[in-house]
Amino acid sequence: MEAVRKVVVIPTYNEKENIEKILRKVLGLDEKFNVLVIDDGSPDGTADIVKRLMNTYGDSLFMIQRNGKQGLGTAYIAGFKWALEHGYDYVCEMDADFSHNPHDLPRLYEACMDGADLAIGSRYCKGISVVNWPIGRVIMSYYASKYVRTVLRMNVFDATAGFNMYSRRLLEAIDFDRIHMKGYGFQIEMKYNAFKLGFNITEVPIIFVDRREGTSKMSSGIFGEAFWGVIKLRFRKITPKKM
Repeated sequence: MEAVRKVVVIPTYNEKENIEKILRKVLGLDEKFNVLVIDDGSPDGTADIVKRLMNTYGDSLFMIQRNGKQGLGTAYIAGFKWALEHGYDYVCEMDADFSHNPHDLPRLYEACMDGADLAIGSRYCKGISVVNWPIGRVIMSYYASKYVRTVLRMNVFDATAGFNMYSRRLLEAIDFDRIHMKGYGFQIEMKYNAFKLGFNITEVPIIFVDRREGTSKMSSGIFGEAFWGVIKLRFRKITPKKM
């Protein structure tokens, strides 16, 4: 029986403090995952660190280098397309800064093996599981997901979660040309597509820990895009990609 192929897509911009540590953790798991780094021209040398590690990990570690910051959503879409072209069965989104625990990757994969097409590493499906965030940010994030759940009528507690594993069949059904949001609204848009297309969505409780090293990439523009984008999504017709 052919082994199930799984790849973790990690977008980076100025993550030199974290990138080697996170790659060694993911690639050192007992459960086999490959990694694809999408680097948006990091001036701090992030890509150089990945290139050095590629000599160590061979066909388990890959990288796409892009010119300049092009947005989280476009990075993941580039990763999804690459993964589909290279025959992967499951594709996981993950941050480079250890806010997502690599040891939770097998739990997301197990949820997919149990029938999920989208397994969400959820901060809010079992109360609030966030460490080291200011209380204001926790409240904003929690109620943002509640806002999404209400407007889109989608029963997902952590709609903005960035730690997600997708099945190949789900990604093949989504028309990436119709995914418009580039910031964290992208995460909402992807989940809404999965929901409207009738795929099985499962939330796996995780503990989210805010980054300890490096600089956050959040901005007020990201929140604005997500707020208005959700309203537009509510009235958009979602159809499967034509093959």
